[in-house]
Formats: sequence, C-alpha cells, structure tokens
Amino acid sequence: MEIVGSPAEMRARDLRAAGRVVGFVPTMGALHEGHLSLVRLARARADVVVVSVFVNPTQFGPSEDFESYPRDLEGDASLLAEAGCDVLFAPEAAAIYPAGFATVVHVQRLTRKMCGAFRPGHFDGVTTVVAKLLAIVRPDFAVFGQKDGQQAAVIERMAADLDTGVEIVRAPTVREADGLAMSSRNAYLTSEERADAPAIYAALDSARKLYEAGDTDADAALERIRGEIDARRTARTQYVAAVDASTLEDAAVLAPGVMLAVAVFVGETRLIDNIVLS
Repeated sequence: MEIVGSPAEMRARDLRAAGRVVGFVPTMGALHEGHLSLVRLARARADVVVVSVFVNPTQFGPSEDFESYPRDLEGDASLLAEAGCDVLFAPEAAAIYPAGFATVVHVQRLTRKMCGAFRPGHFDGVTTVVAKLLAIVRPDFAVFGQKDGQQAAVIERMAADLDTGVEIVRAPTVREADGLAMSSRNAYLTSEERADAPAIYAALDSARKLYEAGDTDADAALERIRGEIDARRTARTQYVAAVDASTLEDAAVLAPGVMLAVAVFVGETRLIDNIVLS
C-alpha cells in the first residue's frame, strides 16, 4: 500500500490508466470494522482502492470534539493494508485548506433539518471537503456508510448537481453484537453509557416491527422511538425524524424508502443512527 500526503502528488497518479476502475472511501480515521466494511465493498468493485484519512476541521463546531477526535494514522494504515487498500491519502489540513482558501460548497434544503439544524455549518464543511477529495482522487465511485444517512443523501445531491460523474454508493450500517452502530465516538462512552447505548437501535427496530405489522403512522413511530430511548438514564434524544431516505422530505406515513433517524446524547457523547424501511 502506498501512502500519499500531497494533493498534487495524488492528482499526478494516473490511477484510471488502461480503463481501471477506481473506488474511493473517505474517512476521518480512527478506523473500525464499519470503515473496513466500506473498504472491502470498494475492493470487490474496483481495480484500485483509495482511502483518505483526514480529520476535517471545517465540519466541527466551536464546541465540538475536533481537538480530542481520536487519531491513529499508523494503526489505520495497518488496518487498511490488510483490508486491500492500494493508496492511503493522508493530507495535512494546510494542504486541503491553503492560505487564501475562500470557497464553500453548500447544498440547500437537505442540510436545514436533522443534524443540520443542530450543527450549523457542519454540512458545508462536509460537502466542501468531499468535493475537494473527489476532484483530487477522481474516482469512478465513492462509498459512504448508511449510518450517516443524512450525509449520504447530501453527498448524493452534491455529486449529481456538480456533474462529478462519481457514483455514490451507500454501504449498510455495521453494528456491534448488541445492535449499537459502530462509531469512532463509541470510545467516549463510560461503562454505564455503553450499556444504555444499544437502546438507540432497539427503539428503531421496535418501530420497524410495528410498521411491518401494519402500523404506518409516522408520528406514533417517532413517539415510540423517543420514549424508549429517553427511558434510559444516560440517554436523551436530540431529534427523531421520519424522512424519505433520498430527498429527506418529511414522511407522514411509513412506507418503503422512509428513513427513521435519530441523534442521541448518551452522556455527553452524541451518537446518530437510522434504519430505512423496506
């Protein structure tokens, strides 16, 4: 596996020579099995797999955990080599945002609700850095996890609207044995908080089972989800939403393609999760 730190050096590589298919997985590092599942999905579809590790400062708010966000580039590189990554792109912040940088990529409508309502500027940071990474790597497709369902929808919209020619692939959420969605931030949880955190997925799954039994009332489902999570001592819901998984338009009735999504503080750690009804 090759490690590249410079955008210019990354662009200089003719990865798509001879018709090779290039798959790309953007990450912020602190890799776990969820990330590695994205890499393996890319490996199955691509001739060349590129993974970026970049903790993007512009998607963190002033009171969020940018400075303390876990970083382990050496460990990440070892895991990526085992997972079949060909090129690890690990730039410094100054290389992505050089002096004088003044451009923001903003996706309207989709970024106003859910996480966007509570994290002003977050999605501008996400779409700006992803647009840059797509321009630098120039992949045929890029893989994003469904755990960040709103982010995936926003990136799909951005990639289509800017005619990037890059296919955005959503990969299934990878979970711990007790249902908790894998996340780098799970490491912040105390033992009591970790015991409460599986209630997030359990509540989503409870609403899904009611839907499968014929109950399509979205408001009732959201109340059930909120009630089950908030019953845990260390957990409090920030939002609960039922939206179309692609457009993020609110759904009054549960139906295939509706995403039930939550953001939850477990202690001081903010976790997100979702399920898409089938």
